[in-house]
Amino acid sequence: MDKVQLRYDFAARRQDAWVRNALMDLLHAVQEQGSISGAARVLDLSYRHVWGELRRWEAQLAHPLIVWEKGQRARLAPFGQKLLWAERQAQARLAPQIEALHAELERVFAVAFDDAAQVLTLFASHDDGLSLLRGFAVEHARLHLDVRFGGSVDAITALNAGRCTLAGFHSSQQPGLGSVTQRSYQPLLQTGLHKLIGFAERSQGLMVAAGNPLHLSSLVDVARQRARFVNRALGSGTRLLCEELLARDQLAPSELCGFGREEPSHAAVAQAIASGSADAGLGIEATARARGLDFVPLLQERYYLVCLKDALEEPPIASLRRLLQTAEWQRQLGALPGYAPWRSGEVLSLRAQLPWWDLPPKRRVVDRAGS
Repeated sequence: MDKVQLRYDFAARRQDAWVRNALMDLLHAVQEQGSISGAARVLDLSYRHVWGELRRWEAQLAHPLIVWEKGQRARLAPFGQKLLWAERQAQARLAPQIEALHAELERVFAVAFDDAAQVLTLFASHDDGLSLLRGFAVEHARLHLDVRFGGSVDAITALNAGRCTLAGFHSSQQPGLGSVTQRSYQPLLQTGLHKLIGFAERSQGLMVAAGNPLHLSSLVDVARQRARFVNRALGSGTRLLCEELLARDQLAPSELCGFGREEPSHAAVAQAIASGSADAGLGIEATARARGLDFVPLLQERYYLVCLKDALEEPPIASLRRLLQTAEWQRQLGALPGYAPWRSGEVLSLRAQLPWWDLPPKRRVVDRAGS
């Protein structure tokens, strides 16, 4: 098999987080357009070039990529489908690392080209709003967000260890939820030491195949129908949300078919569903819509940024807070499906804003065995 090489380009604006590959772009375009000529048009290439490249790759890989039937719409051969879905799933799983690599390279070049550039290191739960914010902050404030995506618990832990200046996490506001979240977050946060910064409200729910063929509307439905579920990793805010919903509905983890299958990001969960290897998973609406999935909203949650109180007036955080309060940023954030600005850039109290902060510490929840 051929080896993989990575490369990067300088560009005024990055359109997406994919690591580009010419063959995968060809296969995706053929799949979307249903013809060689349509693929050539959207890629701004000649028909002859696209046809020749596909034939060349078939010879190199020794497998058919396209079903070549005269008079029929072009479609991917089984191997072409398998290759494209496998590559897209791998990239979706690597999305947090790809984002981190982009952030690190952009930070290095920002410092090299601009002595006045500000850099802010942010560990956070994966979020489409923060990905959008990275480009906006550079363009409008010369502020480079060195974003490292991971789990919410890991992000706050990194903040407390001094490995970042800002952390991002999310929490449901729905009454009846909070015990699992409280046990996970509260030991890491301390009133008087940490301060919240408002960022956004977003929709969390079930990502399902287009048309919702299994008619799923809750985790109870997922369990009852033995739908193939795909989960998020331990330590992620969405995994905590899953456990909260199971506890509320008095379901054991073992009742979800696939509870132990884990993916590292919303994008990876969505890609698993889009590929047909899973039926449902929890995630955000923006990611579901971006991959052509249906979305069943279950609740609204708030996404917070948190820092140490002493860091609030440091120039990078002060610049970020001002930026979050601008009308233009809030307009762009609100254009993301399922997102709305919420007290963006405002400094908030832990106790006042986190609805579970004062819950009794030993509320009974469903056993987490199997997680």
